[in-house]
Amino acid sequence: MNDDRLRIRPMTLDDCDRVSEIRIRGWQYAYRGLMPQPFLDGLSVERDAERRRGRFRDGEDGVTDLVAERGGEIVGWAAHGPYRDGEVRTGDAELYAIYLDPAHLGSGAGRALLETVLDQCAGHPRVYLWVLKGNARARRFYEIAGFRADGAEEPYEVDGVPVPEVRYVRGRGVTAA
Repeated sequence: MNDDRLRIRPMTLDDCDRVSEIRIRGWQYAYRGLMPQPFLDGLSVERDAERRRGRFRDGEDGVTDLVAERGGEIVGWAAHGPYRDGEVRTGDAELYAIYLDPAHLGSGAGRALLETVLDQCAGHPRVYLWVLKGNARARRFYEIAGFRADGAEEPYEVDGVPVPEVRYVRGRGVTAA
């Protein structure tokens, strides 16, 4: 009997290849039309997995990696940890990344990953995240979850094309910008 229940669990070293596949395919899906296509086409699952395994073995400082698994297959990944304000660590938390296999968008896996992250960050006054300004789908997802853009923007460029990011926040004392 196949168990189709969604399970959120800590990522292991053995998960790195699948997580990299989800991350790269997620970038290629979510950022199509927002970033130059040659850049997206040039992303390598193998190179990403090699970097991910190295960071995982080195024990990224304070980073928690989670995977969403359904029926024995990893369908999503999220990472969170201390908020990075330049080189300064604050008492706040940050959602660094959340990606789903595009075939599993709308399945509830993204919401479950986000809820788990928020539960794990409950001891922090605020949770921040950065999202591409033009990524309407992701922005809607975060807004439904109670995040608000706080007015901060970060310039970001890919192959000479500006793709600015906006900061979102959820937590105590948060008001919309």
